[in-house]
Amino acid sequence: MDNARPPLLSAIVRRQSLGLGVLGLLLFIAGSWHQSIIGFDSRFVLFAQEMLRHGPGFFPTTYGQPYADYLATSTLLTWLLSLPLGQVTSLTAWLPTAMASALIVTLVYRLTAPYSTRWGLLSIAVLLLSSTFISETRAVSLDQMLAAVTLAVFYLGYAHDHFGAGKRLHWVYLLLIIGFAIRGPIGLVVPAGVLCSYYLINRQWRPLLGFGLIALALLVACVGLLLLMAKLSGGERFMQDVIRMQFLGRMDGSEGSGSVLYYFISSLGNYALAYPAALLVLLALAIGRPVPDPAVRLVLYCAGAGLLVMLGLSIPQAKKARYILPMLPMAAIIAAYPFQASRGRLFAWLRGLLLGVCTLLPALMIGGLVYARGRYPAQLNGLGQVFGLLGALQAVALLSLCSARLRLLVPAFAGVLAVWASYILVVEPLQRSLYDTRTFTLQVHQHVTQDPAPLVLHGLGKDAKAIKFMVNLACDQVPLFTRQAGDLTAIPTPAWVVMSAADFEALPAPRFRTLTPSLSGEFDHNAYVLLHLVKQPTP
Repeated sequence: MDNARPPLLSAIVRRQSLGLGVLGLLLFIAGSWHQSIIGFDSRFVLFAQEMLRHGPGFFPTTYGQPYADYLATSTLLTWLLSLPLGQVTSLTAWLPTAMASALIVTLVYRLTAPYSTRWGLLSIAVLLLSSTFISETRAVSLDQMLAAVTLAVFYLGYAHDHFGAGKRLHWVYLLLIIGFAIRGPIGLVVPAGVLCSYYLINRQWRPLLGFGLIALALLVACVGLLLLMAKLSGGERFMQDVIRMQFLGRMDGSEGSGSVLYYFISSLGNYALAYPAALLVLLALAIGRPVPDPAVRLVLYCAGAGLLVMLGLSIPQAKKARYILPMLPMAAIIAAYPFQASRGRLFAWLRGLLLGVCTLLPALMIGGLVYARGRYPAQLNGLGQVFGLLGALQAVALLSLCSARLRLLVPAFAGVLAVWASYILVVEPLQRSLYDTRTFTLQVHQHVTQDPAPLVLHGLGKDAKAIKFMVNLACDQVPLFTRQAGDLTAIPTPAWVVMSAADFEALPAPRFRTLTPSLSGEFDHNAYVLLHLVKQPTP
């Protein structure tokens, strides 16, 4: 335990943290009312659409069948938000993630503001400038929700020892159960491990042992309940699918794989600005050896928690950048520490570096957009207002350097606004234009409706591109699926067949080579065609 304590968490800090959380939420959902659905979001939106049509269950469904990789928790949230509207929209799909991100903003401020408001605000700025945080906040992200749960568990443990808050272990255990409900076993293990790392660094052996044992018992109970729900939902075979997809598949690499050092190396880009800046701060702390006051101790607790997340998730073979989102709030707090440290040449140099990067961000965004417009002139032909906004933010950032009171916070948040404005106003519309699936799908649906016949999705993959097709249909149509060219010969006619233009060109049978596509178009940034197979005349 520390001999010197920071002040208690004041009512002012609480109100400020809530205000910042609300402002963050408004930023996170800006312009998200009726975005087209693309990419990985398609799966979760389809889950919610089927739940809206058929009612809730333990697991989400696709094509009317339970899906083994997730519990229905996040889908239930989207379903509840969509009920008043009668449909799933991008806003109702993204809102649970945006609320989790707003909670992260609130808790980051509450952890740091008792030391200094400047540290709290700049921790939030670094967090909001981190690339994966931006992309995951504007999406359906179970890992972002888990990051909020993990930070809440860490905050409850820290606030009890350092801010005079109650122990509130009942909330900790409830959060562990919520984490499991959102993300499966990893959703309980990660937040429990983070709090264990705090107890370990703080040398609180009795809480470490007691909490660890209870968390382990909770994990066993939750896994048992998960398997029971799986058996009730789909029988023994579905339960085996759950074991394979939520346990074995992530450990053995069948769900994707990466090297042991993947997170430590790739995060330099995936989690910039927070992660590389945090590494520099930890290096400066190691060289300078400052007196371990409460602020330094918070940095060390955050370093231990972030390291545990990265090491723990490096053990499974399945690795994706978003999996280690729970370490990002810790990295942001560490990265902003130079603005709390008042002494040390290295910290002064780091303050200057971070300040310089933030100040130049609007100009960097302008340069990036000029380059992007050169690559995508058709999609980015009207950016005058965006350039004007970024130019104004750059002017504000530069002018604020002349004021001692403004030169730290104003450039940072001018940079935040520049990055988020560029993402919301340019990057997202560009992505939705390039990877649009709705236009082609609705055109296909129109053809099928006008001349009804079975729909065949050839080579789309039942759990891959086919999901991106089905999410645009407001009905329970279950298509036929084929994988090999030879499978097409067994299709009963008449039928409609959707396939990529490349697969169509490669078809060997003369029967198909003579066909003229009824429809050609772009689907998920690839050329696709619609074929109409009719009955061959009897000789």
